[in-house]
Amino acid sequence: MSLWKGKAGMQPETTCRTVRQYSREPVCREDMEKLLEIAADYGRVKNYVYARYSGVGSLSKLWPGYTVQNEMTSCGLRSQLGLPSVYFYLAVFDALGDIKGQWTRTKSKLLELIAANGNFTEEEKHYLRFLLKVNNAFEAVLNQRPMELQKGIQKQHDELARQVDQERLRRYLCRQVRRYHLKNGKPHTESADGFSIAERAYRYGDHGIYLSVKEKRKRIFVPLTDNNQYGSQLYISLYPEESRIEIKVPVNVAVRKHEDYEGVVGAALGMYVMLTTDSGHRYGESLGKYQTEYAAWVREQARIYSRSRKDNPGRKKYRTKKRRYEEQLHSYINRELNRFLREEKPGTVYIPKLPGPRGGGRNKKINQSVSMWQRGYIRGRLVQKCMEQSVELAEILGKGISAECSCCGGAGEKKEGIFCCRDCGYTAEEKVNTARNALKRGVEGKIIRQTGHRDNCPDKFR
Repeated sequence: MSLWKGKAGMQPETTCRTVRQYSREPVCREDMEKLLEIAADYGRVKNYVYARYSGVGSLSKLWPGYTVQNEMTSCGLRSQLGLPSVYFYLAVFDALGDIKGQWTRTKSKLLELIAANGNFTEEEKHYLRFLLKVNNAFEAVLNQRPMELQKGIQKQHDELARQVDQERLRRYLCRQVRRYHLKNGKPHTESADGFSIAERAYRYGDHGIYLSVKEKRKRIFVPLTDNNQYGSQLYISLYPEESRIEIKVPVNVAVRKHEDYEGVVGAALGMYVMLTTDSGHRYGESLGKYQTEYAAWVREQARIYSRSRKDNPGRKKYRTKKRRYEEQLHSYINRELNRFLREEKPGTVYIPKLPGPRGGGRNKKINQSVSMWQRGYIRGRLVQKCMEQSVELAEILGKGISAECSCCGGAGEKKEGIFCCRDCGYTAEEKVNTARNALKRGVEGKIIRQTGHRDNCPDKFR
């Protein structure tokens, strides 16, 4: 997924969001099996592409991807599976997107390492960045091939190379790629619960949708809960235990521009209070109650199921109620985020970058509540809503932000939700102090990523 443009770039008039459609009636077993067969073959195609094109030897084939498409056409896999081309090539390019994304993350990590390495001169860092930026140069280094670039780029490379020890820097690059990319192995999917579908493989009509299957000139009909019709690539999510499907549709919506949205807000995300601003305003104060109730119910259901598994083989009611809990929680999150934007009227929002998930502690109840914290969903929805309302969202450096005094910058301690500075005696609610530090760091330019608008749609369509 590409990085998003901030307000400094040109503002698009539209942004992409995901609309969902649902089957109105239970999908019969025969039709569900046909859809599951497509999903299974879709996954097989992706795994074939992962296995064949994830290595360094295939780097030159990834951009723009037509070489891979031609090789996949001639490999015979589509005929072997009997998968229609409308699904086959979407699976190919879906897998290619994942591989490119993996390489993009690796390059971003290498850029961070290069910037933080104090043993490199500025000339050496410049040369390494050049190799990472030029795909042909990067591929040549990793495959230990002669550098063959376009005339102007080749001249630039030669000028940079004369100032450094090429062999040493290339070995460093290869070593870091082995460490941060190849150690993770090739991508793989075991998922067989959905697939993308091109516009020519479906047709809306009769208050539902007709979907192409593997049989020639055959389509299955699925009644839908609404009569909306779209003309773009869709993603079909399958829920065989519940005999239903969900359709994810990417649509372009107009970006709303507010003349009075001019404020600059620092915000801190939390597990019990969703969002606290630098001015002390709170949004989503019942989030902890919702999540605690949800986690307790899941824990109790797991206990009941493990105790009487022989007498309780079905999980349909469990999944249905679990979905209701999640829908209720997500609805509350969206309402509170809308209220935050409506009341604060921000032009820019600064939030700390949250650390990655950590290992569990001793308290199992707390561990489960933390594991079910909707942090990814909250952040994703905040990004989406800021895009739709033309609000700039910036992630700032979050290291040590909750232990730093927002008044004097000294170290402090937290106790029972209150922050107290040991140097100046400043006292404030912990989250308010964090939000003020977020605002302070944002104004100082300690920004990791600036997000405003995206040219592409959310991930598969989220």
